[in-house]
Amino acid sequence: MRVLIVHNHYQIRGGEDAVVEHEAAALAEAGCTVETLAFHNDDIRTPIDRLRTAFEAPHAPRGIARVVEAVRRFRPDVVHAHNTFPLISPAVHGAVRALGPVTVQTLHNFRLACAGAMLMRDGAPCETCLTGSSYAAVRHGCYRGSRLGTLAVARMIDRHRRTGTWTRDVDAFVALTEFARGRFVAAGLPAHRIFVKPNGLPDPGQPDAGPRDGILFAGRLSPEKGVEILKQAAARLAAPVDVAGEGPLRERLEGAPGLTLLGALPRGAMRTRIGRAAALVVPSLWYEGLPMVVAEAFAAGTPVIASRIGALAHLVEDGVTGLLVAPGDPAALAEAIERLRGRPEEARRMGAAARAAYLRDWTEEATTAALLTIYRKALAARQRDRRVSA
Repeated sequence: MRVLIVHNHYQIRGGEDAVVEHEAAALAEAGCTVETLAFHNDDIRTPIDRLRTAFEAPHAPRGIARVVEAVRRFRPDVVHAHNTFPLISPAVHGAVRALGPVTVQTLHNFRLACAGAMLMRDGAPCETCLTGSSYAAVRHGCYRGSRLGTLAVARMIDRHRRTGTWTRDVDAFVALTEFARGRFVAAGLPAHRIFVKPNGLPDPGQPDAGPRDGILFAGRLSPEKGVEILKQAAARLAAPVDVAGEGPLRERLEGAPGLTLLGALPRGAMRTRIGRAAALVVPSLWYEGLPMVVAEAFAAGTPVIASRIGALAHLVEDGVTGLLVAPGDPAALAEAIERLRGRPEEARRMGAAARAAYLRDWTEEATTAALLTIYRKALAARQRDRRVSA
């Protein structure tokens, strides 16, 4: 099977970028011929670049032309898109489908229905645009606090809803969790084309049996990740929480009691930290897609303390693979942290259960097999459609 992966990288490297790299390597290892066509937001340098990108966002003709050229040269069976915003646009699916290949879209976030991509506003979940007008977001400046920028994104969302991009031009969607699948069905995507497949992670090996110490937060330092709640919780703790990552809220966390800022760690150092921690904390305020840091913690046999919200409430089994707390509640978060820090045997039992969950659901072998099954189903459905139309 020949697979062309299409992905628009963000300016700050994130989990999606790592997933794309891992998935491409895993598909190649499984015997596919894989090519990745990458776009980078670093190419948007000047105010004129930003204005042009915003205007072209609904269709992005330059980006689509690059994809079409790659399809004609590489002749893939499947074109698998990850992030298409803003340099490619969802219109790529129609252009590719017209050339013959099957089209697949991984739904890493909620951008196809929400200008802010997170179904979140004012620090809480918001589903106003999920079934309503995408232009409702403009009043609130849901895209980076800019009404003009939000208008550009809302225009893109509205256009592809009205023209039927999602119901006509995509052969298969990959949702990361059952929770996310339900939200996309509510947004109007065809339920029979949405398949649930978590992101895979190479097995780091059997966890270290030695003693564990410390609580770790690992992720982007931004409002939706709940770092302000963590800051308030940390002030109540007897020992500090290690914070690995960078982001716009770093300055507000500098010098906060109970937090030790580590900055952005190299991948190997991050893996080591996760494997040595008594628990990983994920105090998110938004639904999350599938935070890979949870998979990494489970693979390392590290329990997770997470907000009881969206996908996290299903990924972490309360009292089994970690603890769930009410989102936005620093007192509850502090209590959960102290519980696992003070009860190492309980934390170790939860870590063992987390490792078992990883081996069951998130190994690279299992998720790659699931993805290949999705590809085959999409190819078979396309062949049936061709026979019917003939």
